[in-house]
Amino acid sequence: MLQPKKQKHRKMQKGRSKKRMVETRGIRLSYGTYGLQATEAAWVTAQQIEAGRKAIAHSMNREGRMWIRIFPDKPITKLPPEVTLGGGKGEVDHYVFPVRPGRILYEIDGVKDTVARRALTMAGHKMPITTKIISRETK
Repeated sequence: MLQPKKQKHRKMQKGRSKKRMVETRGIRLSYGTYGLQATEAAWVTAQQIEAGRKAIAHSMNREGRMWIRIFPDKPITKLPPEVTLGGGKGEVDHYVFPVRPGRILYEIDGVKDTVARRALTMAGHKMPITTKIISRETK
């Protein structure tokens, strides 16, 4: 699973809600011909990113090339069950990437149109948000 090797601070604050804001970075295809773009905001966990990567790799039959454009570097803490208040902040449980609308999640290249669309559709089913498939031809 993806997670940072080293961080300056182990725990992070939650941050402001950015549900209605749109992304300004990572919104154009940079590497591949086809991409999976987010259409709503959510926290995508490292496990969901890995599940999408496996779905794409399986659908493409090890042909072509794939790029993961997001990296989970936000630590999420969690207290163990049945713990009373006052013990402080819990330990790091998992890592997420805060996705906003417009962000490209995956890019692929080197495969046919039908294979690329099927692979990105399978990866979109693994995400906790609605996504759409974009290509260089439509841009």
